[in-house]
Amino acid sequence: MLESTTTSTEGFRTVSEIDGSELAIDADTETDPSPTETLLASYAACYTVALRIGAQQRNADGLGRIEIDAEADRDDENDLEAIRFTIGVEADESDETLDAAVSRANDLCHVHDAVREELHADVGIHGDTF
Repeated sequence: MLESTTTSTEGFRTVSEIDGSELAIDADTETDPSPTETLLASYAACYTVALRIGAQQRNADGLGRIEIDAEADRDDENDLEAIRFTIGVEADESDETLDAAVSRANDLCHVHDAVREELHADVGIHGDTF
Protein backbone atom coordinates (compact mmCIF):
# COMPACT_ATOMS: atom_id res chain seq x y z
CA MET A 1 0.00 0.00 0.00
CA LEU A 2 1.18 3.52 -0.81
CA GLU A 3 0.43 6.31 1.63
CA SER A 4 1.10 10.02 1.79
CA THR A 5 -0.17 12.94 3.82
CA THR A 6 -0.66 16.27 2.07
CA THR A 7 -1.11 19.46 4.07
CA SER A 8 -2.04 22.99 3.04
CA THR A 9 -2.04 25.68 5.71
CA GLU A 10 -3.00 28.56 3.40
CA GLY A 11 -3.14 29.48 -0.26
CA PHE A 12 -2.44 26.85 -2.90
CA ARG A 13 0.89 25.51 -1.58
CA THR A 14 0.92 21.95 -0.26
CA VAL A 15 3.54 19.78 1.38
CA SER A 16 3.24 16.03 0.95
CA GLU A 17 5.01 13.59 3.23
CA ILE A 18 5.86 10.42 1.37
CA ASP A 19 7.87 7.64 2.97
CA GLY A 20 9.88 10.05 5.13
CA SER A 21 10.44 12.63 2.39
CA GLU A 22 8.69 15.94 1.80
CA LEU A 23 7.52 17.27 -1.54
CA ALA A 24 6.31 20.85 -1.82
CA ILE A 25 3.85 21.67 -4.62
CA ASP A 26 2.31 25.06 -5.36
CA ALA A 27 -0.71 25.20 -7.66
CA ASP A 28 -0.14 28.94 -7.97
CA THR A 29 3.52 28.23 -9.00
CA GLU A 30 4.86 31.01 -6.80
CA THR A 31 7.59 29.07 -5.03
CA ASP A 32 7.45 25.39 -5.94
CA PRO A 33 6.55 23.27 -8.96
CA SER A 34 2.86 23.01 -9.83
CA PRO A 35 0.96 19.71 -9.61
CA THR A 36 1.15 19.38 -13.40
CA GLU A 37 4.89 20.07 -13.46
CA THR A 38 5.36 17.51 -10.70
CA LEU A 39 3.35 14.96 -12.69
CA LEU A 40 5.54 15.56 -15.75
CA ALA A 41 8.73 15.17 -13.69
CA SER A 42 7.38 12.05 -11.94
CA TYR A 43 6.46 10.51 -15.29
CA ALA A 44 9.97 11.17 -16.64
CA ALA A 45 11.61 9.83 -13.46
CA CYS A 46 9.54 6.66 -13.55
CA TYR A 47 10.21 6.22 -17.27
CA THR A 48 13.97 6.59 -16.74
CA VAL A 49 14.01 3.69 -14.28
CA ALA A 50 11.71 1.60 -16.50
CA LEU A 51 13.96 2.28 -19.51
CA ARG A 52 17.06 1.14 -17.64
CA ILE A 53 15.30 -2.05 -16.51
CA GLY A 54 13.84 -2.59 -19.98
CA ALA A 55 17.27 -2.21 -21.55
CA GLN A 56 18.76 -4.74 -19.13
CA GLN A 57 15.98 -7.18 -19.99
CA ARG A 58 16.78 -6.66 -23.68
CA ASN A 59 20.53 -7.32 -23.16
CA ALA A 60 21.61 -3.68 -23.26
CA ASP A 61 23.00 -3.45 -19.74
CA GLY A 62 25.18 -0.39 -20.17
CA LEU A 63 23.05 2.58 -21.22
CA GLY A 64 25.17 4.81 -19.00
CA ARG A 65 23.76 8.26 -18.44
CA ILE A 66 20.09 8.67 -19.36
CA GLU A 67 18.54 12.11 -19.75
CA ILE A 68 14.90 12.80 -20.56
CA ASP A 69 13.75 16.18 -21.84
CA ALA A 70 10.01 16.14 -21.11
CA GLU A 71 7.57 18.56 -22.71
CA ALA A 72 3.82 18.88 -22.26
CA ASP A 73 1.18 20.81 -24.19
CA ARG A 74 -1.83 22.29 -22.43
CA ASP A 75 -5.26 23.10 -23.79
CA ASP A 76 -7.25 26.31 -23.24
CA GLU A 77 -8.32 25.11 -19.79
CA ASN A 78 -4.70 24.36 -18.81
CA ASP A 79 -5.24 20.59 -18.91
CA LEU A 80 -2.49 18.40 -20.32
CA GLU A 81 -3.22 17.24 -23.84
CA ALA A 82 0.14 15.90 -25.07
CA ILE A 83 3.44 14.74 -23.57
CA ARG A 84 6.71 14.19 -25.40
CA PHE A 85 9.95 12.63 -24.16
CA THR A 86 13.24 13.11 -25.98
CA ILE A 87 15.66 10.67 -24.43
CA GLY A 88 19.42 10.69 -24.72
CA VAL A 89 21.54 7.78 -23.58
CA GLU A 90 25.28 7.61 -23.28
CA ALA A 91 25.63 4.15 -24.86
CA ASP A 92 25.98 3.68 -28.60
CA GLU A 93 23.27 1.03 -29.00
CA SER A 94 21.47 0.13 -32.22
CA ASP A 95 18.09 1.69 -32.98
CA GLU A 96 16.59 -1.80 -32.76
CA THR A 97 17.95 -2.32 -29.24
CA LEU A 98 16.84 1.13 -28.09
CA ASP A 99 13.37 0.65 -29.57
CA ALA A 100 13.08 -2.71 -27.76
CA ALA A 101 14.07 -1.00 -24.49
CA VAL A 102 11.42 1.71 -25.06
CA SER A 103 8.77 -0.90 -25.81
CA ARG A 104 9.60 -2.72 -22.59
CA ALA A 105 9.72 0.57 -20.61
CA ASN A 106 6.18 1.31 -21.81
CA ASP A 107 5.10 -1.92 -20.11
CA LEU A 108 7.10 -1.30 -16.91
CA CYS A 109 6.50 2.38 -16.12
CA HIS A 110 3.72 2.64 -13.53
CA VAL A 111 3.05 6.31 -14.28
CA HIS A 112 2.73 5.44 -17.98
CA ASP A 113 0.02 2.96 -16.99
CA ALA A 114 -1.69 5.46 -14.68
CA VAL A 115 -2.23 8.28 -17.19
CA ARG A 116 -4.94 8.02 -19.81
CA GLU A 117 -3.79 6.35 -23.01
CA GLU A 118 -4.21 9.43 -25.19
CA LEU A 119 -1.77 11.23 -22.88
CA HIS A 120 1.03 8.66 -23.06
CA ALA A 121 4.35 10.27 -23.92
CA ASP A 122 5.44 10.31 -27.55
CA VAL A 123 8.98 8.94 -27.05
CA GLY A 124 12.09 9.59 -29.14
CA ILE A 125 15.43 8.04 -28.08
CA HIS A 126 19.00 8.58 -29.29
CA GLY A 127 22.19 6.74 -28.40
CA ASP A 128 25.76 8.02 -28.10
CA THR A 129 24.41 11.38 -26.87
CA PHE A 130 26.98 12.36 -24.27
